[in-house]
Amino acid sequence: MPFPFPTGAARLAAAACALALTALVGCSDGGGGGGGGATESATRSSASGGTQVTIKDFTFEPASLTVSPGAKVTVVNKDSTTHTLTASKGGSFDTGDIAPGKSATFTAPSTAGDFPYACTIHPFMKGTLTVE
Repeated sequence: MPFPFPTGAARLAAAACALALTALVGCSDGGGGGGGGATESATRSSASGGTQVTIKDFTFEPASLTVSPGAKVTVVNKDSTTHTLTASKGGSFDTGDIAPGKSATFTAPSTAGDFPYACTIHPFMKGTLTVE
């Protein structure tokens, strides 16, 4: 059940608690992999090839994404709770609720620009879609 997060230090503490709780309940995919999950990375995609954003441990991976106008973006929820990936302004894209283990696909805007997004259920989860 979603609940509002306070601002400032309390918001950061709530996010840290959520991440710690996720680790305690074993939400790892067991994938090993190298590299730190806390760093932002950028991915480029063409309109025909599509690309993917994974939601895991209350983060978007990658958090910064560059695509061509009209590209298909698939969002996969590998977390233990429902999330969304929703444009912060203008309603240019919104996956709606994505249950754990499910996915949704949206079409990137046809105009170039930066499009910040967030999870409407967990607003501390943020990212940026760049269309160029």
